[in-house]
Amino acid sequence: MHEASSIAPLAARRQLMDEPGLGAGNFLDHALAVNPNRAVPFAFGHHTDHRGQVVLRGHSLLDLAALRDRYAKWYRANGVRPGEPVGIVVAEGLEPLLHFLALTALGAVPALVNDAMRPDVMVRYLDHVGVVGIVADDPTRLAAAYRADPQRRPRFVALAAEVQAFDAESVALPEEYPYRHAADDVVALIHSSGTTGTPKSTMLAHRQFWDGKQPRMVRFPAEPYDRLMSLMPHTHAGGLSYFLTATLLGLPTVVMGDWRRAVVEPVMEAFRPTMVASFPRTFVELATGELPVAGAARVHSWFNTGDSAHHGHIRRLVQLGERPAGLIRPWLLPQERAEQPALPGSQFVDGLGSSEMGMALFGQVTSPETERNDRCVGKPLEVVRKAAVLAEDGTELPDGEVGLLGVVTPSRTPGYWNNPRLTSSFELAGYWLTGDVARRDAEGRFYHLDRTVDVIDTVDGPLYSLPVEEVLLADCADLVQDCSVVGVPGPDGSGQLPIAVVRLQADAEGADAETVRAAAGKALGAAGLPGLAAVSIAREPADFPLGPTGKVLKRELRTRFATLFAGGPDSPDR
Repeated sequence: MHEASSIAPLAARRQLMDEPGLGAGNFLDHALAVNPNRAVPFAFGHHTDHRGQVVLRGHSLLDLAALRDRYAKWYRANGVRPGEPVGIVVAEGLEPLLHFLALTALGAVPALVNDAMRPDVMVRYLDHVGVVGIVADDPTRLAAAYRADPQRRPRFVALAAEVQAFDAESVALPEEYPYRHAADDVVALIHSSGTTGTPKSTMLAHRQFWDGKQPRMVRFPAEPYDRLMSLMPHTHAGGLSYFLTATLLGLPTVVMGDWRRAVVEPVMEAFRPTMVASFPRTFVELATGELPVAGAARVHSWFNTGDSAHHGHIRRLVQLGERPAGLIRPWLLPQERAEQPALPGSQFVDGLGSSEMGMALFGQVTSPETERNDRCVGKPLEVVRKAAVLAEDGTELPDGEVGLLGVVTPSRTPGYWNNPRLTSSFELAGYWLTGDVARRDAEGRFYHLDRTVDVIDTVDGPLYSLPVEEVLLADCADLVQDCSVVGVPGPDGSGQLPIAVVRLQADAEGADAETVRAAAGKALGAAGLPGLAAVSIAREPADFPLGPTGKVLKRELRTRFATLFAGGPDSPDR
């Protein structure tokens, strides 16, 4: 029997594109209003049964609305009112999204927190936000801090299971429900990864977070056979963005709570996705060792956002799956994606974006036939009114020169919660500074060279860490599985020296630091880049520290190796 489709008809999707009141605070209600397939499951969770087999459980638009309303009644009963921020510290997956839907339906502001964040950092962050309450899977992690300083304690610190089990029959929702948001109402607070310090609290506004996503209603792949695996952290803007898109499209989506390959690959084989969306962290794992041929057999597109991915990993992933011959871009109109013979291999859509940008604002598509073009993130998307490489004083630099990446776009954040000074520090000459160092070529393509805080200040001038990492991952792939390049003080204090912390391939675990450094030096020399001053082999997870969203914590590496060339205790190969 043919399986019922949950995907919204093209006419309904076109209607959503032009809906003036639609935004991040009410997208579920608009999906319910236009999708005739609202009772068909589309949002899937997963678990492993007693036999070790993956079990998928689907939720329809109607199911999500019922769960949202039950959770909203609990928050209403606990005094949550419009405009109040509430901390959500629950495991990744569908659950934080349900709390987001419930709180925004009340006009409140969910402060979504990745539960992998260190408890002391988490408490500082929630204090800064000024949450009126916290719902957590494990409130005991926070209780000790509030016992030590009860003045900081919010009105409630509740167990997430209490919300799930709440008997909602006795509670009435407000007369105006769901809440009607103004365009500039804040609908969520998203923390940064903390890779450059204490997490910042980025505001997402109702209309701003929808701006730029309208074309996805007709251009994002949404054929009857399409299925999305979302490996984003769903407490992050990237995960929320893909969930918003999937909900409006009715696109079958498995919402993952774990990004490790050991968990991901069995779910891929059970769900059979045609698209996979993730931060680079999972793509590194999937591209390492034996490729996941069975799970990726139907994949035609990989979507990456946040930090741009490395060619060494991309080139392996695009060997997998198959794509229609006409699938040159992932946003072609449905009538342009007529049935055609399948081509071997898939495409990798690398999007440079951030919570502050509101979405990926640059896109580069790589297929098996694409020539290598290191660090190219492509051209700005149509929502970008202007993108430029800027000097420190805000003047636009000519093509080929390196400077600060700035964008002018309605999708950018209104700013940082409770921190207007920080907000203003990212504004320059009418642009929003993305925090990246970039250059543009004569054809209008942009190249992402580094984060501004990660540039290595050598005696010979700035050295950008990302092109160095690109060479190590692509040209030393027999040795290097993953790496992070940082600058540390040289022995005479006159400048920084580049070092690499390296995770080895499984079949190269016997290699030492000098072997890797010699191979890297040869490859870097061929690319016209300076060699490394030292290599440290990451033999334990703690040697390669990751933040809550899976990004390497370069600031921790810089601190750890700060005295490496000044007689400090750390040796290059530990």
